[in-house]
Amino acid sequence: MVGPFTEIQSQINYFFPPETHPYRALERAIDAAVGSDSVVLDVGCGHGAPNLQRLKGRAGRLYGIDLVDFDAQSDDMVLLNESISDLKSFADNSIDLAYSRSVMEHVADIENAYKELYRVLRPGGIYVFLTPNRYDYASIIATLVPNRFHAKVVKLTEGRDEQDTFPIVYASNTFREIRRLSAANGFRIRRLERLGQYPSYLRFSRPLFWLGCLYEKALDKVPFLDALKGWIFCTIEKPPLSSGS
Repeated sequence: MVGPFTEIQSQINYFFPPETHPYRALERAIDAAVGSDSVVLDVGCGHGAPNLQRLKGRAGRLYGIDLVDFDAQSDDMVLLNESISDLKSFADNSIDLAYSRSVMEHVADIENAYKELYRVLRPGGIYVFLTPNRYDYASIIATLVPNRFHAKVVKLTEGRDEQDTFPIVYASNTFREIRRLSAANGFRIRRLERLGQYPSYLRFSRPLFWLGCLYEKALDKVPFLDALKGWIFCTIEKPPLSSGS
């Protein structure tokens, strides 16, 4: 058993074993969808494109887009400074699998993002994404704090570099908005659920982290509190062509 003064990593291991982390759920979904001939797009791939690195040798072609400076290019993947709302380097019906992690909450032009994803995905292609739930307490607090202060707050609470913190919009961060945007742009939803995680913003305090873990576990046990979980996990699909097409 762990208590309020137990070391943080021990609390994480006790309450949230590694395989339960939402990041692992995303990785499992990507692994299940990728094939040897797949053309894959990592939306918001980051400086070193770590998720694309995992897929080297397992897909036909790997692309990553982001608005940051990349650490390095390689022959195994193509990294482009490009926005999800303007995928100008990609032809219609050219991507089998697109995915993102902690990206959709930063997209201001969300309507064009969905339009562009639909355009570039092949019939039967999917977009898998993990994004914060708009109704999670951390998201609510982040909304109340002006964007200009976010980088410093995240640096203090999580230790993340300020250059890796971006303005938040939360335009596609509720079930209602995801369903609306998907339907309006021709997608069908294959998976839509909320996932919990340990309270990463409270790592600066063992007692607060412990209380945060208890809160998160309570969300799992009380069905009507599901709407307050920290993450939304979604898979949307561009419908396959009918047999008569």
